[in-house]
Amino acid sequence: MNREVVQTDAAPKAIGPYEQGIRSGGFVFTSGQIALDPKTGQLIEGGIAQQTEQVLKNLKSVLEAAGSSLDQVVKATVFLKNMGDFQAMNEVYGRYLGSAKPARSTVAVAELPKDALVEIDLIALAS
Repeated sequence: MNREVVQTDAAPKAIGPYEQGIRSGGFVFTSGQIALDPKTGQLIEGGIAQQTEQVLKNLKSVLEAAGSSLDQVVKATVFLKNMGDFQAMNEVYGRYLGSAKPARSTVAVAELPKDALVEIDLIALAS
């Protein structure tokens, strides 16, 4: 089985020893994305809605660089700093992934990198 690294300047550079995504076995596996601006590498300002929007834009860019899309997502994992943000996150998430309706897990975590409010990773079908 082959393993292809997915890399794009349209999403933030990895801040550790990992890749933005891996394409293998008919799937694209994205690394978790937080709301980093791809140009500055800094966490964007704003609340959960703004951060979720940026996270999903970053993920969309990684999927597109792999030749896939948000419509091809089969599994999502959402990490929230505060489960009280679930509804606001879910509204933005629905705009991006509502038609795909992937399987999803959402968990509350004590802390995320750079004090982000949300992190999401995806698994999608490779086109």
